[in-house]
Formats: sequence, C-alpha cells, structure tokens
Amino acid sequence: MAFSGVQKVVFLVVLSMAAALSFGGAEAALTCGQVVNKLMPCVSYVQNGGTPAANCCGGIRALYGMAQTTPDRQSVCNCLKQAIAGIPYTGANAGLAAGLPGKCGVNIPYKINPSTDCKSIK
Repeated sequence: MAFSGVQKVVFLVVLSMAAALSFGGAEAALTCGQVVNKLMPCVSYVQNGGTPAANCCGGIRALYGMAQTTPDRQSVCNCLKQAIAGIPYTGANAGLAAGLPGKCGVNIPYKINPSTDCKSIK
C-alpha cells in the first residue's frame, strides 16, 4: 500500500512518539517493521484528531512493553525519524502525536518531538 505525503508525515510523527515510549542495553531486538505494524492504527488519529482507536492504543501499549532496553528505544526512535525524514508535517499533526501516549494511558518522561535526539533516550 502506498502512502500519501500527509500519511507519511503523520506516520513519522507517530513513530517519533513511539520512540519516546520506550524506557528501560543490549542490541536492539525491535525492527522498523514491528514499529510500523504497531503504530499504523494511529495514523487516522494523528491526521484527524478525535479519539484514538482501541487498536491504536493497544499498539502503543504493546510497543511500550516491547521496548524494554535502551537499544530498543533508540532503535524505535531512529526508525521513526528515518520514516519522517523529508516529509512535511503540521503543528497540529505533531501536537496530536505528542499527546497520543497520554490519550492511551501511557506516561513517558520526555517530550515527543521529531527533532528528538535518539541517543538521549535511555
């Protein structure tokens, strides 16, 4: 399935958010494919707002649980940043993505932002 520019931006913003979801080093065990699969249900919310779908929040919680090591969290961050590189996004999209963990009942201790330094995620 091909993605539009807006979908790519939204997805990347969501991915950046997901990277921040991970807390917890060994080598990263998570793949970009896993990250994408968990976050795809969130694209509609980041594009349109409203209430996140249950499968979106389920994916965020699952990804949070899977990313238990620093390398996993940094891998998620890098994957998301690569996905959004060169794709324009709006402040509204970024704001919705940043608020998504809270909407899904997941608390993270840092700001979700496409300019996040993935190396700073521990």
